[in-house]
Amino acid sequence: MLAAKLMIFTLSDKFTESMYVLANEPSVALYRLQEHVRRSLPELVQHKTDMQSWEEQSQGAIYSVEYACSAVKSMTNSSLYFKNIDGLLRRAISMKEQISNSQGRRSHDVTPSPSPPIPSPHAPPPSS
Repeated sequence: MLAAKLMIFTLSDKFTESMYVLANEPSVALYRLQEHVRRSLPELVQHKTDMQSWEEQSQGAIYSVEYACSAVKSMTNSSLYFKNIDGLLRRAISMKEQISNSQGRRSHDVTPSPSPPIPSPHAPPPSS
């Protein structure tokens, strides 16, 4: 009988210990979780801050590249304007040479006379 009482006491003691462990296990788990969060949160916050900074820098670089691409496209579209400017410059040089040649012939004439100003094709007419 003593052995049976001892066995019941041991069984009862083990059952009590198991209940104690089971009852306290959730709080131990929550404590470990809290400890983990407390240790890892500052590092996670730093990573988040770094990522936000890198995102801002990336957005700035993307904007710069897009702006440069649009500038290059505008330059390729401006070839028509440069051709027009080239033609106008050639006409201006030709007109200047004609004026110089006609003034050179006049200076070789008998008496030089002041010539009236030649109106520019794009200038407004003189007001009287």
